[in-house]
Amino acid sequence: MINTNDLKNGITIEFDGNIFVVLNTEHVKPGKGAAIVKAKLKNLRTGAIFEQTFNAGIKVATARIEKQLMQYLYNMNDVYYFMNMDSYEQLELAKSSVGDDANFLKENLEVYITSYEGEVLGLQLPDKVELVVTHTEPAVKGNTTNNALKDAEVETGMNVRVPLFIEEGETIIVSTADGKYVSRA
Repeated sequence: MINTNDLKNGITIEFDGNIFVVLNTEHVKPGKGAAIVKAKLKNLRTGAIFEQTFNAGIKVATARIEKQLMQYLYNMNDVYYFMNMDSYEQLELAKSSVGDDANFLKENLEVYITSYEGEVLGLQLPDKVELVVTHTEPAVKGNTTNNALKDAEVETGMNVRVPLFIEEGETIIVSTADGKYVSRA
């Protein structure tokens, strides 16, 4: 249990039957009445973000989230296979559990699988991944406006906007936070 006055960014709590991570907190002391704590919470099961107001001084349950380093192996028929790097045990996750993170998964990529009491909550990807461009249109000579971009498909099937000088077969670095091109590898 943790006092709501002690809530800080990154703490995970169990509240109303769900698991949340605290994104932001604000302590408010109105002129009349008791102090309150406004917290911005992210539901780790659904990804929904909302604000919750707590009375100052009440207690909420903390949630111990476990992270396990695993290696992505492959996917088949909307099932994604991961291997524990220490015990070599394999874990199968449905496409619904992986979600949009599937756009960044390539063989042998190491990710953290987050879970709560045996329930898999999702993946924690590295900040950036290297992906090979499998298809893109050639640059058109004379099209040199500032920051001109074109579409490129990478090895995972995701489309990324890249600068005109990027060609098929090149390896690029893509941010997993927003899916945008960062640089050449």
